[in-house]
Order: sequence, then C-alpha cells, then structure tokens
Amino acid sequence: MILPIRTSIETRRTPYVNYILIAANIVIFLLSYGPHRVAPQIVEPLRQWAQPFMLFPERPYIWQFVSYAFLHGSLMHIFGNMYFLYIFGNNVNDRLGNVGYLCFYLGGAVFSGLGHALLHTNPVLGASGAVAAVTGAYLVLFPHTFITVIYFFYFVGTFEIKAMYLIALKLIFLDNVLQKYVSDANIAFDAHLAGYGFGIVVVMGLLATKLIDGSYDDLWGTLRQWSRRRQFRNAVDYFEGKPVSVKVSYGDTTDPVLQLRTQIAQAAARRDNIEAARLYRQLLEIDPQQVLPRQVQLDMANQLMSEGQWQASAQAYELFLKSYNNYEYAEQVHLMLGLLYSRYLNKPAAAIDYLTRAGGRLTDPGQQAMCQQELGRLKNA
Repeated sequence: MILPIRTSIETRRTPYVNYILIAANIVIFLLSYGPHRVAPQIVEPLRQWAQPFMLFPERPYIWQFVSYAFLHGSLMHIFGNMYFLYIFGNNVNDRLGNVGYLCFYLGGAVFSGLGHALLHTNPVLGASGAVAAVTGAYLVLFPHTFITVIYFFYFVGTFEIKAMYLIALKLIFLDNVLQKYVSDANIAFDAHLAGYGFGIVVVMGLLATKLIDGSYDDLWGTLRQWSRRRQFRNAVDYFEGKPVSVKVSYGDTTDPVLQLRTQIAQAAARRDNIEAARLYRQLLEIDPQQVLPRQVQLDMANQLMSEGQWQASAQAYELFLKSYNNYEYAEQVHLMLGLLYSRYLNKPAAAIDYLTRAGGRLTDPGQQAMCQQELGRLKNA
C-alpha cells in the first residue's frame, strides 16, 4: 500500500474554500451517518432523513447530483476522501481562487454523478468523484512537483515521485482502470474516471484559453515547450540538409524575411551568436515584430546587450516578453530591461515599471540589492 503524505509546493494564500469543503463534509457525515439493519442481509449506512440525498440514477432529482457528494458510507470512506482533498485541494484552490475552486469542485461532483448515472442504476454517494476532479486538476497544474509517499509492505518507508506519475499511473490507471475489471468491490469506478476526466479537460481548457495563468511547469506549458522544441529541431535539421520527421514548408525562398530567419537558424545551430545577432538586427529593420524561437530570441537579446546594442537589445527583450509571457524566469528579463532603460536609454518611467515587477520575484540577494539600489536612484533623481 502506498499513500501520499505531502507535496513539494506551498500555497501562497490560505485555501479557505478547501478547508470549508472538508469541514462541511465532516459535519454532514457526523449528522447523517447512522448504520442500521433494515433486513437480515441489508445494512443502511445513512440515517433515514439523509437517504433521499443520495444519487438514484433511475429516478434522479437535480439536487442529488450535488448532495450525494456530501454523504459518506463509513469512517474510512470519508477519511480517505478528505485526506486526498487536503493533499491535492489546497494547491488547486490556490491556483483557481476561492470562487473558481468552489465552482470547479461542484462541477466535478455533478459530472462524476452523470458519469455514474449513464452507466449504472445503483445508488451512489461520496465525494470521490469531486476529489478525483481536483486530483486531475493537480495533475495538469503541477505535473512536475514531487509528492512524498509512504509505503507499507513488510516495512515502512518513504520515497518521492513526480505528481504526473503518481496520479496518472497509480491513482487513475491502477486504482480505477485496472481495478474496475479485476475487483468486485462496490466502488463507483466510472464516477472516479469521469471526475478525473473532468478535472484534466477543464483545467487544460482554462490554461489554453488563458482564463487562468499558466507557466512552463504545468502540463499545457510542457506540451507547448515540447512542440516548440520539435518544430525548431525540425527546422534546423531541414536547414542543415538532414531528414526530418515531418514535412516543413517555407513558401517563397526569395522572401528576405524567410532568408534571414533561415540564416539566423543556421548561425544559432552552429552556436555563432555574433553572426546570428547581426542577422537578427537586419531582420528587425525589415519587420520590427519578428520573433524567433524562445531560447534563440533570448540568446539574441543577451548577445545584443553584450555588444552594447542597447536599443536593439531592449527591443529583443520586449518582443520576448510579449511572445513568451509565461517564461518561468521573467523577472530576470524584467531586471535587464529595467537596467537598460535606466542606465542607457534614459527612459526612467519604463525602468521603474520593469524594476518594480522584477523586485517582487527575484530570489538572488545580489540581484535584489541591485534592483532596489537602481529603483532608489531613479525615484530620488
């Protein structure tokens, strides 16, 4: 048996809604749980007044698609659900916000209930489907975070595993997909799977449409990075005459923009940043909005700055931030722009703006001191 015990990230804000949901489930459990025998072979886990609030797929009422998720049939049932809600829900609550998280949780409960009702006729109760939705959201938002797991076999120990592997392989595949076909336990596997699906699809959609802030550490950002690396690798291979795995079309080879981008890619591939930066300046003179692949664009901005090409460097950094606004180290770029505008381009308002944005996120003490010193000089000027 393995059990997650903590994650490697902390919440920035108190996850009030998650704590309220846990408390509400516990209170309702204490009020509604009352096992009693109604026949020699039948034991009802709920008090009489609570039974109509379960979800009955054959004759469902609208409210049952929410109310069933606040009922539990045993002490271990509620303990397991609330434990996983605490482990994964706090960070998801932090990212979605309190109102967004509440709507998401209730939506997960409704969708899980629909998943069960479409395939089964037996009544269902429990927060497992909603918790599965939260866990699916955690998989999308924090796939690369490490979760400490405690295991019980012949001895007890702990190890760390990435969230994507624990959730995708253990919680989804082994505990639900595989167990569905080998276990005869009275478990609503399809409600769980519907919850996981809801959580993954909805949060991926929110990230893709930028309704919530993303980063290169979440699943959507990871897929985008992989796609960009593949496209750039194929382009470089094409330029060097190597076979590529996909068909790449470059249109009119007489186009000066295309010719320059081709030459920049060739220079970047052979690590000749000086030549690539020279070509990139020519490209900006033709089209000031031309942006290169992420790492190449950042390399060009750094190279131009090292050469003392202050205006071109600032332009390259600006285009980088505009095109790659989820860059995980954006505060470093903000700092560079602040220094450029302050020391070399005489734009104090822009400098103060970028330095202020950098100051709140910088972690290196030396950079923090430099940032604050420059801000102080600008404000006192």
